[in-house]
Amino acid sequence: MNKFLQSLAVVAILGGSVAACSSTPKNESTGEYIDSATITTKVKAQLIKDPVTKASQISVETFKDTVQLSGFVDTAAAKTRAEEIARATNGVRAVKNDLVVK
Repeated sequence: MNKFLQSLAVVAILGGSVAACSSTPKNESTGEYIDSATITTKVKAQLIKDPVTKASQISVETFKDTVQLSGFVDTAAAKTRAEEIARATNGVRAVKNDLVVK
């Protein structure tokens, strides 16, 4: 019986660990989180390189391959360009452009 309880405890612990790594509508799995962080980094790097966008004014967040752009830009062209950059980034499925032209 003692070995049975030990086995049951191990199964419960492992089951909890696997559940913690799974994805839900409001949470990303560990792999999805890493993918999102990578996409965010790529988008930010491209925004910094681009002469039209001012990356310091643009916040980039990624959740399940959807990039959200927020913050303020000086022109409509900068807003459009930021969205183009995000959409062209490998791994991005969708872009929510919440940038505000000031």
